[in-house]
Amino acid sequence: MDKNFLIDGNNFSNLREFYEEFRRVLTPGVSWGSNLDAFADVLKGGFGTPDEGYTLVWKNSDVSKERLGYAATVAELEHRLARAHPQARTSIEERIADAKRGVGPTVFDWIVDVIREENPKIELKFE
Repeated sequence: MDKNFLIDGNNFSNLREFYEEFRRVLTPGVSWGSNLDAFADVLKGGFGTPDEGYTLVWKNSDVSKERLGYAATVAELEHRLARAHPQARTSIEERIADAKRGVGPTVFDWIVDVIREENPKIELKFE
């Protein structure tokens, strides 16, 4: 892999800002939705990222892990709850309760999982 892209955890403190940082670094000028499904689609390719794969270096990942921890997870899930279909509300409420107790995946974990699951050609390095 010859291509290296650097995102800096100091440049974002929530999921929407992460999308903007990723967009700025990897897909400048390309419009895509600000949600995990759209992010997953971008990772699969076809949005200007190298087809042969690349290394994504996450500088200040420790800062991101803290900023995108349980407090950010609660905020993101509460945002989703406000727009949720009635049938999805109970599940989201349970995830909010878990996050408030410090249990389960965080926003940071969601991002890392999507990167690792969607494109095996992406090497993720934490700094």
